Amino acid sequence: MKPRELLGTAIVPGGEELRLYRRDGDFMIVLGGNELMSSRMSGSEEALALMTCERLHGRAAPHLLIGGYGMGFTLRAALGALGPKARITVAELVPEILDWARGPMAALTANGLDDPRVSLIVDDVAYAIRARSKSYDAILLDIDNGPEGLTRAENDRLYSAGGLAAAKAALKPGGILAIWSAGPDTSFTRRLRHVGFKVEEDEVRARAGKGARHVIWFATA
Repeated sequence: MKPRELLGTAIVPGGEELRLYRRDGDFMIVLGGNELMSSRMSGSEEALALMTCERLHGRAAPHLLIGGYGMGFTLRAALGALGPKARITVAELVPEILDWARGPMAALTANGLDDPRVSLIVDDVAYAIRARSKSYDAILLDIDNGPEGLTRAENDRLYSAGGLAAAKAALKPGGILAIWSAGPDTSFTRRLRHVGFKVEEDEVRARAGKGARHVIWFATA
């Protein structure tokens, strides 16, 4: 097996160092000893977008907020599922991730970042949530490793009762908060319900029909 090639590093504000590696045609973003994401395993990130879009019931001009660009799989899937009148705001905290998307990982983006339906915010998605009231048809969060985060302590506020209440206030009536996680969390499911969401919890695979089992919560306001 060929060794990994280090392509770049980035410091997560308030957190640790991310490293971008390439091995042959595969890319990996790594934090310490944890592989946060890999281009080999995009299934659950795509499902986050596709399953959310299905639940929007054909809204003609939905506005989605995606928190965490990652490797762009969620954005690319959403763009493919939505019509020309849709709007997608992407909030990414680490600017180097967007540089990597336009640089060594450009083939993965399918020019999604330049789609006229897309606007970018280089900031914490929590600010994009709190700055808007009843504005989004859906908020998709793929931040950290889910409610039990790894990269920065500040991410916990997104998944606290206060953070979930802010997300609910930012959604239009019947809007959807969709949250990706590396694994289940029964206390988090209870927290969503306590805030007033109607909650569905789905298990999805990291790859088509195989790979690790991830969890997506679909919480309807």
